[in-house]
Amino acid sequence: MSKQILVTGGTGYIGSHTVVELQNEGFDVVVVDDLSNSSIEVLDAIEKITGKRPAFEKFNLTDQEKTNAFFEKYRRIEAIVHFAAYKAVGESVEKPLEYYHNNLVSLMNLLGSMRKHKIPYMVFSSSCTVYGQPEKLPVTEDTPRKPAESPYGNTKAVSEDIMRDFARATEGINCIALRYFNPIGAHPSALIGELPVGVPNNLVPFITQTAAGLRDELKIFGDDYNTPDGTAIRDYINVVDLAKAHVVAINRLLNNKQKASYEFFNVGTGEGYSVMQLVKAFIKATGVELKYSVVGRRAGDIEKYGPIPRMRIMNWAGRLRKHSKKH
Repeated sequence: MSKQILVTGGTGYIGSHTVVELQNEGFDVVVVDDLSNSSIEVLDAIEKITGKRPAFEKFNLTDQEKTNAFFEKYRRIEAIVHFAAYKAVGESVEKPLEYYHNNLVSLMNLLGSMRKHKIPYMVFSSSCTVYGQPEKLPVTEDTPRKPAESPYGNTKAVSEDIMRDFARATEGINCIALRYFNPIGAHPSALIGELPVGVPNNLVPFITQTAAGLRDELKIFGDDYNTPDGTAIRDYINVVDLAKAHVVAINRLLNNKQKASYEFFNVGTGEGYSVMQLVKAFIKATGVELKYSVVGRRAGDIEKYGPIPRMRIMNWAGRLRKHSKKH
C-alpha cells in the first residue's frame, strides 16, 4: 500500500506542484487547505496531470477541534509537508498579529497531532527570509540567521525554532526545513501555476496580469538599492524543481537518511537576478510592452537574497532520480 502524505496548503502555488510530484512518485496524498488564497479547481488540474485526485479536506489548521477530527479520520498518514501559511511580506507588516496567530498556531496544532497520532516526519516550507539581510553573500547553511525584516519572515524563523525544539524533545519525531528563495514558473502542462486570489504579492504573476491587461501597471518597489540597476535581487527557482526538492526531503525522512532530528537546507539555483532584469526578460521573450512605474520601497523587503552556491536544486533533482518509485 502506498505511503500516505498530508500536504497542507496543497491547492496553493508550491503546494499543488508538490502534490503532483508526490503522486507521480507513487505516494497517496491528502490535501488540507482553507482555500483563502487558492481555488478548489486546482484539484481538477492535479487529477488531469497525474490521473489521480488527492483526497481533500477544507478547514484552517488553527482550528484545534477540526485538526483533531481530521487526524482521527486519516490514520494512515506517515509524513506531513506543511505549506499552509499566510505569506505576503508587505501584508504581514500591516497585520502582524494575524500572521503570528495563523502561521504559528497552525504549526503547533500539527506538531501536537504528530505526537498524539505518532506521525514521525514533517517537511516544513521555510524561507530565505530567516537570514534577514545577510552581511555576506553567498548565503549558505552556515550563514547566521539575523532578525527578520518582516513579521512573515519572523514566523518562519520562530517556526523553525519550534520544530527544532519539539523534534529534540520528542522521541521519534524528525523534521526538515527547506529554506528556499523565489519560486517562479508553472507546470509544463500549464494546468497549474501561480494563481493568487486578489492582487498578487509576487513579481511574476503581477507581470503576467499586467501584460494581460488585468492590472493597469506593474509597480516596482524601489530603484535605490545597492545593486547594479538599483532594483532588488532575487534567486528565482523553477517551481517544479522546488516541488521535487520536497519529494527528496520526504524520501530522506522515510528512508532514515537524516543526520539529526531537525535539519535545514537552502534550496536555490545559485543565480541572482534583479527585478528590472526579470521585467526586461519578459518583454524580450513575449514582445509585450509592460507599463510599469517605480514607487517607494515596500516594507519588509530585502535588498539581496542571492546568489547562493550553485548546488542545491541540481543536487536535489539528482538524488530524486535515485529513489525508488515503489513505496
